[in-house]
Amino acid sequence: MLKSCELPDCFYSNEPALVRPNSPTPNHTLYLSNLDDQKFLRFSIKYLYLFSKSINTETLKCSLSRVLVEYYPLAGRLKTSTENDQKLQVDCNGEGAVFAEAFMDLTVEDFLQVSKKPNKSWRKLLYKVEAQGFLDIPPLVIQVTNLRRGGMILCTAINHCLCDGIGTSQFLHAWAHMTAKPTTELPITPFHCRHVLKPRNPPQVTLSCPGFTKTATDKCNSQLNLNIYQYLQSQPLVPASITFTPSQILHLKRQCLPSLKCTNFDVLASHTWRCWVKVLDFPPSYNVKLLFSSNIRKKLKPELSQGYYGNGFVLACAEATVKELDTTNLHAGVKLVQCAKSATTHDYVKSIIDLLEDKTVNTDLSTSLVISQWSKLGLEELDFGEGKPLHMGPLTSDIYCLFLPLIGEFDAVRVLVSMPENIVDKFEYYMTQFPEIMENGDANSE
Repeated sequence: MLKSCELPDCFYSNEPALVRPNSPTPNHTLYLSNLDDQKFLRFSIKYLYLFSKSINTETLKCSLSRVLVEYYPLAGRLKTSTENDQKLQVDCNGEGAVFAEAFMDLTVEDFLQVSKKPNKSWRKLLYKVEAQGFLDIPPLVIQVTNLRRGGMILCTAINHCLCDGIGTSQFLHAWAHMTAKPTTELPITPFHCRHVLKPRNPPQVTLSCPGFTKTATDKCNSQLNLNIYQYLQSQPLVPASITFTPSQILHLKRQCLPSLKCTNFDVLASHTWRCWVKVLDFPPSYNVKLLFSSNIRKKLKPELSQGYYGNGFVLACAEATVKELDTTNLHAGVKLVQCAKSATTHDYVKSIIDLLEDKTVNTDLSTSLVISQWSKLGLEELDFGEGKPLHMGPLTSDIYCLFLPLIGEFDAVRVLVSMPENIVDKFEYYMTQFPEIMENGDANSE
């Protein structure tokens, strides 16, 4: 049994290997769309899976080398364009993915005890590639950590410039399929071409895109001399983790019925945004935004092809003043979320793609809570042939808020976001005190 939440060290028996595609793949440069190479996405999506049974690592390497034939850009390397040093592309050179194998003196049960909130010691579970910068890190890094008394932890880092959440799930399920059913075809053929999302020439920004700003993200709000992103990054952060059962989500939705029908995401996003704003205690006149990922695959005309695994989303944007969020009910916040969703039309997406031709444009993080929904991607269904995971979540927690699936609890959601240590308890309190209580003030919040 662990005496603290800190994980022990990993032991590596061998140097990490480069796993290359097991047959020749196209050798060319892959264009990345303006949605792919945003500065906001220049990081790797890091997943952590806990399985009760280990899979032979040679089997995993073999299936990985086969699936990389189909997903060959993930075996390449990022580089800047020779024509524009701010534009990224992929050199599809087949250099391979990093694959590390380790052992940790830990049991499956030990990890489950501490699995609710990531901490810095979890970073041991993913091999750190020594690199000078972001471009020098291979797009795909994997570590398999075998545990005492059986079981394994699988960690993956997939470059966000190549894949969005749907794309990473599609790739991981393809790898699992190749492992569990090596003689069968992939259920979804990957679609590589990103030219379908090329900007118009000349660019035509016909609609307002409130989730973006030409001001660098480290600049302050000129009126209030306040920057949420900069403030949070300057603080010691710890994760807040709140689980919502289907009955609790239904309770929230009832605050909007019968006049407003809404999805689980609508109501939970609104509730989280209002609690986040309340606990950070900003001035009443301060304008705050909620940015959340909106899948555009079926919103474009024509629709993106099945199997498109690049970034097929834009950030929808709801905004209000602190006073508006604090003095209105949950119903009003839900309407703001729904309006932001409905605004992500074909024309809106095309305007964003064209707007991003201007490389001085950035995602407006200075006033925003960002929510990414992992709970509807099927990530928790991953099965390499020995059963689905006991735990699935991020390797680390950040100021970006995640809606995570709960293993074995359909429609339950775990909200995970990092906050300054001195307000985490208060945030978790507000999140679990439903709207009737919040709207009557916070007399019972201590």
